[in-house]
Amino acid sequence: MLELETLIRGVFKKDYLLDLVQGFIAFEHDSGSDKTNKILAGYHQFHAAKEAIQASLEATSTQGDNRCGVVWHTQGSGKSFTMLFYSGLLIRAPEMNNPTVVVLTDRNDLDDQLFEQFARCSDLLRQEPVQAESIDHLKELLKVAAGGVVFTTVQKFMPSEKGGKFPTLTERSNVVVIADEAHRSHYDFIDGLARNLRDGLPNASFIGFTGTPVELRDANTRAVFGEYISVYDVERSKNDKATVPIFYESRVARLRLDEKLMEQLDDEFEQITEGEEEERAKKLKTKWTALEALVGDDDRLEVVAKDIVEHFEARREAMEGKGMIVCMSRRICVDLYNELIKIRPEWHDDKDEKGFLKVIMTGSASDPLDWQGHIRNKAKRKELGDLFKKVDSPMKLVIVRDMWLTGFNVPSLHTMYVDKPMRGHGLMQAITRVNRVFRDKPGGLIVDYIGLADQLQRALVNYTESGGTGRPCLETTEAISAMLKHYEVCCDMLHGVDWSDGNPSVIAVAQQRILEQEEGKERFLAHVRDLSQAFALCPTSDEAKRIRDDVAFFQCVRSALSKYSASGKSHQEIEHAVRQLVSEAVTAEGGVIDIFSAAGLEKPDVSILSDEFLEEVKNHPHKDVAAELLKKLLQDDIQVRSSKNAVVAKSFSESLKTTLNKYHNRSVTTLEIIEELIALAKEMRAANKRGEDLGLSDEELAFYDALAMNASAVEAMGIAELKIIAAELVKHVRSSVSIDWTVRESARARIRVMVRRILRKHGYPPDLQAEATIMVLEQAELLCADWTA
Repeated sequence: MLELETLIRGVFKKDYLLDLVQGFIAFEHDSGSDKTNKILAGYHQFHAAKEAIQASLEATSTQGDNRCGVVWHTQGSGKSFTMLFYSGLLIRAPEMNNPTVVVLTDRNDLDDQLFEQFARCSDLLRQEPVQAESIDHLKELLKVAAGGVVFTTVQKFMPSEKGGKFPTLTERSNVVVIADEAHRSHYDFIDGLARNLRDGLPNASFIGFTGTPVELRDANTRAVFGEYISVYDVERSKNDKATVPIFYESRVARLRLDEKLMEQLDDEFEQITEGEEEERAKKLKTKWTALEALVGDDDRLEVVAKDIVEHFEARREAMEGKGMIVCMSRRICVDLYNELIKIRPEWHDDKDEKGFLKVIMTGSASDPLDWQGHIRNKAKRKELGDLFKKVDSPMKLVIVRDMWLTGFNVPSLHTMYVDKPMRGHGLMQAITRVNRVFRDKPGGLIVDYIGLADQLQRALVNYTESGGTGRPCLETTEAISAMLKHYEVCCDMLHGVDWSDGNPSVIAVAQQRILEQEEGKERFLAHVRDLSQAFALCPTSDEAKRIRDDVAFFQCVRSALSKYSASGKSHQEIEHAVRQLVSEAVTAEGGVIDIFSAAGLEKPDVSILSDEFLEEVKNHPHKDVAAELLKKLLQDDIQVRSSKNAVVAKSFSESLKTTLNKYHNRSVTTLEIIEELIALAKEMRAANKRGEDLGLSDEELAFYDALAMNASAVEAMGIAELKIIAAELVKHVRSSVSIDWTVRESARARIRVMVRRILRKHGYPPDLQAEATIMVLEQAELLCADWTA
C-alpha cells in the first residue's frame, strides 16, 4: 500500500480523525524556554491508548476483574506520551464518571520525570496533576469524591506504625492505577507495599506500562495487571525509525562475574536507589561489598579512565553527541571522576553551567568532604538534567550510579559506558537510554567494562520468549561488517584513482571518475553516507583505524559532490553525522576543502560569472566536474533571484531544468551541456543589467516583469507605460502592506482591489488584469520582508 493511501485510510477515516484531533494532540509548554511544542500521537500510541481504554472500561465494570492489562512499548518509543493520551481518554470517558488516576512508580527520579511530562501537557488532562510529597499528603489527595491525577511512588503506601494496617482511602471503583516499570513492587500481598496499596484502594483497577517484556515465567505480573493489551517491540520501532539500533562492545578491564555469586546477590543491584545507599549499605551482603571493592580498585579505575577518554574522544570525532558512565557506587563515581580529570583537567569546572564532565548523585552533609562538590539538591539536579539535554551545552559526559537510567530522555546521548552489574528489566531500561533518534545518529553504543554479555543474552531470550521481534542489542562486529562492505564499493567506484599522497587536487580527478559512471554520483553519495554511519558506530575498532584516512578522502569527495546539489541536505548529513573525519592528510593546512580549489579553479563572484571564468570552466580538463560546478552556480544564482523576482527566477529555472534534462537523458554531450549552461549564464548576467537599462529599481523591475510577462500586454501598452504603472504599484503597495498581510485575507483583498484599480486607471488590458494582479501580489510577498522590517 502506498504511503499516501496508508495516510488517507489510516488517518482520515472519519472516527479516527475525530479521535486524533480531540484526544491525541498535546501542547507541551516548556517553562525553561517558554516555548510551546505541538505533539501528535504516533499510530502505535493512538491504537494502544484506544485499546487500553476499552480494556479499562471492561475491567472497571461490575463484571470486570480490575485487571486492565499491560502495554509493552519498547523504551524510546514515547511510552510516557502513550500514558498521557490514555489518561486523557480515561478522564473524558463518560462511563468512568470523573475517575481518579494514580500514576505509580518505584523511583523518585522516575516519578519526577513523569510528573513533569504530564504537567507540561496538562490541557489534555483538563486539570493540573499533583505530586504527593509525603504519606500524609498522599492520603489527603486520594480521599476525594472524584477526579484528580495523582503521582506517587509505591513506597508512600506505608502505614503510620510499623506492622500496622494502611487505612482505606476510598472504596470508589473508578480509580485507575497506572504502574510504570514498577512490577517488582506489586507482588507482596502478605505484608508488603502491594498489600498496603490494595488496602488503601480496595476497588481500584490496575494497568501496567512497560518498556521491557514481561517474562513468561512471571505469572505474578499477569495476575496483577492482566495480559498484553498492545506490543510495540524493537523490530517495529526500528522499522518506523522511532528508535535507532543499539550496538554492544566489550572493552578492557572486564570482570568475569561468577554466576553463583550473581544469583546469591539476588536483586541487590536493582534495589539500591538514590538517597538510600547509606542506610542499605549496612544490610548489603558482604559479597556485594567485596565486589564493589574489586570494581573500584584504584589501578583498575586508572585503566578504565584512560580507555574512556580515548574511546569517547574518538566517538565524538565521528559523531556529535553525549555520553554516560554508569558506576556501581557513589564512591566509585567520585574516584572515576578524579581519574578522568587527571587525564583531562580541562574537563573540570566548579560551576554547574560549565565543565565537560559532571557526576550526578545525591548525598548528605555527612558524606566525605571530597564528595561534596558532586552532591546537589533536587532543583540543581534538574537544572543539570536540562543542561545535559541541550545539544550545544558544554556538558558532554556524565557519571551516574542509578539516576537518569529510567525515564530520562536525551536524544543526543549515543554512548553508555557500563561498569556496574545489571540484569533483567534494569539492564534493558538502562541501555535504551542511547536508542533515541537524533539527527543522523546511526545508532547507540553500549561499552561493557563489567561483563554483561551473559545478562544481555538472558534478556534476549526473555525478550524473544515473550513474543518480541528484532534484537534489542547488536554486536559492533555487524557495524564493522557493514562498514567494510560499503568501503569496498567506494574503492571499486574510484578504481584507478590514487589518493594515497593526500594531494587535494586529486579530489577533482575522483569527482570526474564518479561522474563518468552511470548514476555514479547518486550511488557514491549513498555508499559514503552508509560507510560514514557504520564508521561512526565503531571508530575505535582496528578495522576503522586502518581505513580512517580513506574514509576521510571519500568524505571530501562526497562533500564536494554534495555542494553541487541545490538542496544542501547531504552537506548537513556530513556535518552532523561525521563531523571530524576529514584528516590533516587531505585538507589544506587543516582547513575544509573548497569546491573551487578542489576543482582547480579560482573562486568566482557568483553574481558576475565573468567571461574569463566561463572560459576557464569551458576549458577545464574534467568536463563532468565543470558541468556540475556550473550547474551549482546557476542554481545558486536562480535561488537568489527567486527571493526578489519570481517571474525572472521562474523563467531561468525552467530553462535550466530543460537543459539539464537533456544532459541527464544523455541526448547531448558533456561539452555541449557546458556550452548551453555558459549561454544561460551569459543570459542571466545580462538580466542583471535590465533594470539599469530601463531606469527601474529592483522593486520596480519586479512589478514591471509581472505586468510584461504577457507579450500582448507589452504590445498593447508599450514599455514606457508599463514602467509608469510599475513605479506607481511600488509606491502604493509598499505603503499598504503590513507584517501579517499575507495571512490576513482582508488585508490581501484590500491590496488586490488597489492593484486592480491602478491597472484599470492606466488601461491595462481587461482580459489580462486577473493574471497580472496575481503576479503582482506574488512579487509583493517576496519583497514585503524588506518593506516591513
